[in-house]
Amino acid sequence: MPEGDLSVESAPPSYRGHRSPVAGRFASALEDIAANGLPVVEECTPWEELREAHLARLAAQRPAVA
Repeated sequence: MPEGDLSVESAPPSYRGHRSPVAGRFASALEDIAANGLPVVEECTPWEELREAHLARLAAQRPAVA
């Protein structure tokens, strides 16, 4: 691997395997935005609601310790 090479191809196989699906989803989202534009703000879910829902799911999976 050449010094300073930060490409995915130069990464260890375990890292490539982990990052490739994430990169694919991100690329797909960007392609969708490029083809269709950004969604209307009124149709979007605020990030605060998404965060609270995710935190609630996490709390349900791991009950608090007394």
